[in-house]
Amino acid sequence: MPSLRKQRDPEGRMSLADHLRELRNRITISAIAILIGAVVGWIYYNQIIAKLTKPLTDLDRERDGVVNINFANMTDAFALQLTTSIFVGLILASPIWLFQIWRFIVPGLTQKEKLVSRLFVVAAVPLFLAGCFFAFIMVPKAVAVLLGFTPVGAYNLQDGSQYLNFVLKFIVAFGCAFLLPVFLVALNLIGVLSARSMLKGWRPAVMIILVFAAIMTPTPDAYTMLFLASPMVLLYFASVGLAFLFDRRKEEHKPDWLDVPDDRPSPL
Repeated sequence: MPSLRKQRDPEGRMSLADHLRELRNRITISAIAILIGAVVGWIYYNQIIAKLTKPLTDLDRERDGVVNINFANMTDAFALQLTTSIFVGLILASPIWLFQIWRFIVPGLTQKEKLVSRLFVVAAVPLFLAGCFFAFIMVPKAVAVLLGFTPVGAYNLQDGSQYLNFVLKFIVAFGCAFLLPVFLVALNLIGVLSARSMLKGWRPAVMIILVFAAIMTPTPDAYTMLFLASPMVLLYFASVGLAFLFDRRKEEHKPDWLDVPDDRPSPL
C-alpha cells in the first residue's frame, strides 16, 4: 500500500503550499513554547513586576515627588499582567523560536548545515539573553535620565501600560540586536552569504539597522535609537570579520581541481 505521507524533496525544494504549511507549523510550535513560558511569567508576575518597576521605586525614595506607575482604567492591571507574561514567555522560549526561525530559513539541510543549525542555536540563545540582560541593566539609567527633567516637588505618575511597553520593548530590542552576527555568520557558513557581499553592502545594512532601531526603540528621541543602533553596527562589522576568516579557511581547504578552467581537463 503506498504511503499517504508526501515524500520530502531530497534537494530541499518546496512548493508555495509546502512553504506555507512549513511556516504554519513553525509558528504553531513557537506559539506553544511562548504560551508555556507565559504561564511561568504569569505565576511569577509579582516578583517580575517588582524588578521592572524598581527604577521608579528607587527614584521615589530619592526625590520629594511621587514616582510610580498608575492604572487609569479598571482593566489596565489585567492587561499589564497579560502583556508582561507574554514578554517573559518570549524570552524563556527563545531557544525554541530561534531554532524554528532558522529551520524555516534553511528547510533542506545537508549534514553540514544541520551542524551549523545546532551551532546557531547554541550561539544565538546566549547572545539573545545577553542582550536582554544588558538592556535590563541599562533600564534604570535610562529611566533616571528621562525622569530627571521632572521639576522638584512635581508628581510623575507613569501610565502602567506605557511604562512596561517602554521597558519590555527596550529589553527585547536589545536581545534581537545581539542576534545579528549569529544570523550573518550562519548564512556565511552554509554558503548563502559571502564576506565580500556583506562588506560591499555595508551602507544599506547600516541604513536597515537605523530603521530597525528607530522602530524598536520605544521613545522618539534620536539618542535612544543611536544607543541601540551603535552596538548593532559594531556587531555587523564583527560578523564581517568572522566571515572573512571562514571564507579564507574554505579557500585553503578547496580542492585543486575546482580551479581548473572549463576548457582544460582536470586531474580527475
